[in-house]
Amino acid sequence: MSSVSNPLQLSERALHFLKVLVERYISEGQPVGSRALAREAGLNLSPATIRNVMADLEELGLITAPHTSAGRVPTAMGYRLFIDTLLTVKPLQSNVIRQLRHDLDTQDTPDELLETASRLLSEVSHMAGVVTLPRQEAVSFRHIEFLPLSEQRILVILVTNEQEVHNKIIHAPRQFSNADLQAAANFLNRTYAGKDLELIRTSLIQDLAETRDRLSQAIIDAAAIAELALKDRSSHRKPFVLTGEINLMDFSELASMERLRSLFEAFRQKEDIVHLLDRCIETTGVRIFIGEESGYRALDQCSLVTASYTVNDQVVGVLGVIGPTRMEYERVIPLVDFTAKLVGAALNHKSLSPS
Repeated sequence: MSSVSNPLQLSERALHFLKVLVERYISEGQPVGSRALAREAGLNLSPATIRNVMADLEELGLITAPHTSAGRVPTAMGYRLFIDTLLTVKPLQSNVIRQLRHDLDTQDTPDELLETASRLLSEVSHMAGVVTLPRQEAVSFRHIEFLPLSEQRILVILVTNEQEVHNKIIHAPRQFSNADLQAAANFLNRTYAGKDLELIRTSLIQDLAETRDRLSQAIIDAAAIAELALKDRSSHRKPFVLTGEINLMDFSELASMERLRSLFEAFRQKEDIVHLLDRCIETTGVRIFIGEESGYRALDQCSLVTASYTVNDQVVGVLGVIGPTRMEYERVIPLVDFTAKLVGAALNHKSLSPS
């Protein structure tokens, strides 16, 4: 992750001080004063010289003084320069690698795999783990059958794409006969075979209106039930799996009730998180949003480290860790990167996609 980029053309001494300050703040979570910085930096410099360097870093927007504290903390810009220029990523510990491999390889379904990946990211990082569900390709309607059950229930047998069969039980407003349901199925199979499932429900309402005069009321009613049966199967599906958000309460900078309420509300609403993760899915490799870089106020004190995962050489989702900006990036980055590779390999090996 290290880079030779130094857009501000800082001196080696200033970069060294920034690196020491960021690492100490990440470790202890307390503003770093000039005396502590001098001791940690291991350089024989006068207090005045150190204060001058810190003043320069502050003027450049890389560090700031919180409240009235004499110490300094990194800003989002300071973290960014640290990550892009000064960070040395640490290899994952062998026991972590074994745990990741074992727990992910032993999952039977894609849903279990993604739930486990989110849990592992949270457990290993001690922060929140997030995994988006794979993007689904267009689903083509092939065939449908209705079987009447007791208590006005109907079994829907839906065939999509080439051979995918989906069963669903729906509750009808009244009892329908076999003839009614067969007529509705014939109408749907004749009219919509081969069309995109996402578009059928919209066109179904319009087509029924246009052909209402030529259809019996029973068929109209049954087709309306079909419209209910063809609701987007993914509409109630979670856009991502989030685990361990309660871990964020352990970090003092996130622990105020107001901040936690805002953060957890963002998790509940999902929209902002989904938009942010969608930006990540278009990038290969690891991507990091630090504080206000995300563009969402609820995440101003958080960082998001993500990596995309692939199926059949196509990026289909992202996973990552959400935590405070002072997270241990050198440990989180390889964790996220390696987990993404394992998830992609597992999905490819099993030739599975979430239902």
